[in-house]
Amino acid sequence: MDILNGLMLGLESALNPVTLLYCFIGVFLGTLIGVLPGIGALAAISLLLPITYHIPPTAAIVMLAGVYYGAQYGGSTASILLNLPGTPSSAVACLDGYPMAKQGRAGVALFMTTIASFVGSMLGILALVLFSPAIAELGLKFGAAEYFAMMLLGLIAASALASGSPAKGLSMVVLGLLLGTVGTDVNSGQARFDFGIPELMDGINLVALAMGVFGISEVISGINQVRGSDVKEKITLRTMTPTRKDVKDSIMPMLRGTGIGSFFGALPGTGASIASFMSYAVEKKIAKDPSRFGNGAIEGVTAPEAANNAAAQTAFVPTLSLGIPGDAVMALMLGALIIHGIQPGPMLMSQQPDLFWGLIVSFGIGNIMLLVLNLPMIGLWVAILRIPYRVLFPAILVFISLGVYSVNNNTFDVLMVAAIGAMGYLLAVFKFEAAPLLLGFVLGPLMEENLRRALLLSRGELSTFIERPISAGFLAFGAAILLWSAWGSLKEFMRAREKEADAQQV
Repeated sequence: MDILNGLMLGLESALNPVTLLYCFIGVFLGTLIGVLPGIGALAAISLLLPITYHIPPTAAIVMLAGVYYGAQYGGSTASILLNLPGTPSSAVACLDGYPMAKQGRAGVALFMTTIASFVGSMLGILALVLFSPAIAELGLKFGAAEYFAMMLLGLIAASALASGSPAKGLSMVVLGLLLGTVGTDVNSGQARFDFGIPELMDGINLVALAMGVFGISEVISGINQVRGSDVKEKITLRTMTPTRKDVKDSIMPMLRGTGIGSFFGALPGTGASIASFMSYAVEKKIAKDPSRFGNGAIEGVTAPEAANNAAAQTAFVPTLSLGIPGDAVMALMLGALIIHGIQPGPMLMSQQPDLFWGLIVSFGIGNIMLLVLNLPMIGLWVAILRIPYRVLFPAILVFISLGVYSVNNNTFDVLMVAAIGAMGYLLAVFKFEAAPLLLGFVLGPLMEENLRRALLLSRGELSTFIERPISAGFLAFGAAILLWSAWGSLKEFMRAREKEADAQQV
């Protein structure tokens, strides 16, 4: 009854005309910003934060939240059409979304990502309403050892993201870890691997890395190719309609992705990027034919999109109930709440129920708005593919440069994305996948920080990682994945030897 009463109170607050207007503004700006590669919700919310001084508190938070989860919808559009992740969490959509676009199925890919985003968001909201107390309590049980073990599991799973050799996937994870060590050490304050360049003291820009390895490398690889449009026919509702097999193959991946996203989104310090990578890794591991992934598998698009949108909703659990921001965007949301005199924490639900429940109900209303906005605009997005490449490539470079520059207003980041793009092209030439590198880069600093903290708390005892049940469980799961992969590689090796022996006998 308390939940029903809260939802009724939230519905009354969210249906206020002023709140509805700012909800629409937020989701519209979020979609637009997500479509534009490299800008992202972080830069947009930073720019909008001063405007919220003149807006009622509930409407202000609803608008900023709309920008955040709206960007998750739009972020996959550039990934699918141009192989450019609009947001870091949508980088996984490049792996199978872009091959679908090259096969002439861009409309289907965008339609299914919109549906997956809506399903993930709505089920994430349901999880937020029903399980936020339990999820927050579980998050409180996570210490440094648990976070390290969970991230190690993520890196082990990341080695399965590579469509080629597992050794190449593992090497890309290690390269991502090495790139993540660039910058100032948080414990000692010493600069590492900055080569005397002051701009590297803050580390390598995540947006520059993502844009370089996915965007610039694609421009370089396509610059000498004479290619026409991948979409010849007019995009209509019929061409966007998925087949029955597409829908059947997407139902369970969307549900699994939603579960993974809801879990990781609610844990402080994880977020949508990790959720989408983990969801992709799970789908590839359990697939009957993993070779389909990277060549236009519909599950490789729908599962990560459901995961990152569910994570975007449940990311508000630690922020609202504990006052702990899960990522940089949530830190800005926390700042916006404090600016308006709102103190997040366990007492928020009881002290300001109209804001808490109004925000949750507005999530549902905003996602319905996004569904109505995105489906009719699929034809517009797909029309981008009809633009000649001689026009499109320079425009892509301009968007990348503007997006990277807007994060820190620093020209060095533009030079960095060019260098990373050249590296990404060379890696692509030698068939190295970029996705494990990105995950290693994201998880590396967090993993190092939690490893050192856990060892500091245990006075150097490594046994702390197996004495704690949750961390021991993560480590055991990671070991099982390694053994499973090793057994699969051994079977392939033995099968190849048998074929070779049969050929020699013939």
